[in-house]
Amino acid sequence: MNIGFRHLAVTAVALTLGLGMAACGSAKQSTGSSGSGAASGAVRIGLLLPETKTTRYEQFDRPLIEAKIKELLPGAQIDYYNANENATTQQTQVDTALTKGDKVLILDAVDSKSIQSSVQKAHDAGVKVVAYDRLAQGPVDSYVSFDNRQVGRLQGEALVAAVGDKAGSGQIIMINGSPTDPNAAEFKAGAHSAIDGKLKIGKEYDTPNWDPNNANQEAAAAITAIGAPNVVGTYSANDGMAAGIATALKAANLSVPLTGQDAQLDAVQRILAGTQTMSIYKPYKPEADAAAAMAVQLAQGKNLEPKLVPTTSTSGSGTSVPSNLITPVVLTKDNIKSTVVADGLYTVPQICTPDYAAACTAAGLQ
Repeated sequence: MNIGFRHLAVTAVALTLGLGMAACGSAKQSTGSSGSGAASGAVRIGLLLPETKTTRYEQFDRPLIEAKIKELLPGAQIDYYNANENATTQQTQVDTALTKGDKVLILDAVDSKSIQSSVQKAHDAGVKVVAYDRLAQGPVDSYVSFDNRQVGRLQGEALVAAVGDKAGSGQIIMINGSPTDPNAAEFKAGAHSAIDGKLKIGKEYDTPNWDPNNANQEAAAAITAIGAPNVVGTYSANDGMAAGIATALKAANLSVPLTGQDAQLDAVQRILAGTQTMSIYKPYKPEADAAAAMAVQLAQGKNLEPKLVPTTSTSGSGTSVPSNLITPVVLTKDNIKSTVVADGLYTVPQICTPDYAAACTAAGLQ
């Protein structure tokens, strides 16, 4: 989901920083710290991620952010928290971070609205908040994510193209993300801007917590309601839900276009196998590096460099936030090698397991 390598330009503009060694730890609701050798009184930075069902957070975001902070601010103490999709837990974790003396919080909100009181509490305590991937409400100091409306638009355009001349003979299913996630609303709006007037929507759902099992059930119910022969495509807001939807499509003996997002490994394999049409590749390194650079500059009492926050975004609470919005990339069978493989997200052996060997050979991966 093909735009080429515009994300490299964003990387160059936003950051000129290398990558150090990744830190390690577990993804429990309880907290964890990294920063071996951190001296007493070292600057503390809290990293609060929302969940572990989506593989990106533990596999990429956390180690990349921690490594960049350590590179830019040696000796920094990083306090790690994962809310496991529980908004109340995340609020408690913010309280814990403030009690520990964290000077900056990198926050990926479970629920952007309910976390507002915690953001305000941090602000009142003089603690800076970097909104990561999702724009929390309240007095956030900076924000880094992707152009979410463009993500949805690219997904919608890909679905329209894939459905092609079958558009007039059937209906599509739309399975959007969580209603508490502001990104999901932007993906949805972007997708509708491309789909409306071109494809007929038979059923549409907003899926709490982006749950793949719920997506599976929603897809199955929609197929029954519309009638399998009348389904000509399915919009999935991300790859996790696409896995559930693909299972429902298979059970109904349907082979129709299916979108996704996040370039998860299983989605890359589905794209090769032809059971998913595309995904959106969001290069995690520039996003993680930008968040780390913002946190370090704020922890040092500096104003953020303009090149790090070249634009602004408005949160649900009406706050205008200095922002860095990175360009997403359409991922298809044709550019797997030049994107996720070239960027080191996955190796060819990771992708091309025996079940996908023939598809990999056909796609020129091996």
